[in-house]
Amino acid sequence: MATQLPTTDIRVGADLIRRRKGGTPIVCLTAYTYPIARLLDPHVDLLLVGDSVAMVVHGHETTLGASLEMMIAHGQAVMRGSARACVVVDMPAGSYEGSAVQALASARRIVGETGCQAVKLEGGVDMARQIAAIVAADIPVMGHIGLQPQSVKKDGGYKIKGRTDETVAALIADALAVEKAGAFSVVIEGTIETVAADITRRIAIPTIGIGASDDCDGQILVVDDMVGLTVDRVPKFVKQYADLRSVITHAAERYASEVRDRVFPGPAHVFSKTNGGDDA
Repeated sequence: MATQLPTTDIRVGADLIRRRKGGTPIVCLTAYTYPIARLLDPHVDLLLVGDSVAMVVHGHETTLGASLEMMIAHGQAVMRGSARACVVVDMPAGSYEGSAVQALASARRIVGETGCQAVKLEGGVDMARQIAAIVAADIPVMGHIGLQPQSVKKDGGYKIKGRTDETVAALIADALAVEKAGAFSVVIEGTIETVAADITRRIAIPTIGIGASDDCDGQILVVDDMVGLTVDRVPKFVKQYADLRSVITHAAERYASEVRDRVFPGPAHVFSKTNGGDDA
């Protein structure tokens, strides 16, 4: 029996296609926690609970450290913090590649346990059957082509796509396959700009770029990269809009100094019979 989604969720694809036709770029960011989802939700159209959570939150070297349980837990947190944005949850490596039956079971579990509006999976021609099976069960799917982080070991690293005629043809075939399978949109990552722009013109579903092209119908970044929280290497295609690493480092330094100097806690931060009350 197919997972039953609210009517508004079934319209996810149609809403983004209308936005594409209207010419207004689709604003997307990743989110992994309740407080970040609350802060981002008023400003974005789509929140992606990306499997990048394995790297930026859990400290894994690649996204391959993400599990289905991890994605569901973070998806639940983001859903609690989101009131208006479309929330999409990544399907982690190992949860869908085996067969259409496996993919559908995982997608149903993600949607059923989080209440998210859609799922995302990586792959094009090779994953068309999985996408079609999930869509047939009334679960919206976002595709992901180009640089696919879940394939980093197979590719021998994070390789930019679209440098040769052969890879360009493969990218176009992937985009067309994802569209034909019924995905409501597709992420294009780490792809030569002119190729990403050409794909956007070729297909009718919205394209979401990350290290791709400003001709894509929308853009997405990992929020930790965007606000300067990334500890390790920041990809070339990232623009940092804030430097929260410095803010947090400075705050921690001040806190440590005040604790060691016995400045904190002060009278305003402790409880007494006269100023404490009953609530913390």
